[in-house]
Parts: sequence; C-alpha cells; structure tokens
Amino acid sequence: MNTTGKIALFVGGALFGSAGLKILGSRDARKVYTGVTAAALRCKDQVMRDVEVVQESCSDILADARAINEAKALEAEAEYIEDGAKA
Repeated sequence: MNTTGKIALFVGGALFGSAGLKILGSRDARKVYTGVTAAALRCKDQVMRDVEVVQESCSDILADARAINEAKALEAEAEYIEDGAKA
C-alpha cells in the first residue's frame, strides 16, 4: 500500500472514530445504555432468586440424605448388638 493510501485510511479512521464518539455520547445513546443496564439488573435479580431456590432445594436434599444415613447407622448398630447377644 502506498503512502497516500495509508494517510487516507488514517484520516478516515480518525473521522469515523470522532463521529463514533459523538454518537456514543449522545442523549439517545444514553437512553439505550440506561435501558440495557436496567434490563441487566432485572436479569441479575431473577438469577439470584433462582439461585436461592436451588440452594434451598439442595439444603433439603442434604438434610434428607443425612437422616437416611443416620437411620441406616442405627439399623446397623441394632443388628450388630443382636448378633452379639446371640453369640
């Protein structure tokens, strides 16, 4: 690429960048940013509610599993005591 082409690309990029900054800083763009941010916050709140439900379910499952293990341990202990009494 020749020097003139490089200079033209540079100038075009600078103009495009300046126009882009003006567009991104406009009031309409700020309204869009605000709307997107508000939607993201609503989404985050919903995800946090869903995570809380999953955590509660996991806690219930863990409690049930511990209760089952305790019952099995008591059963095994009772069988061990019966086997010892028979001997």
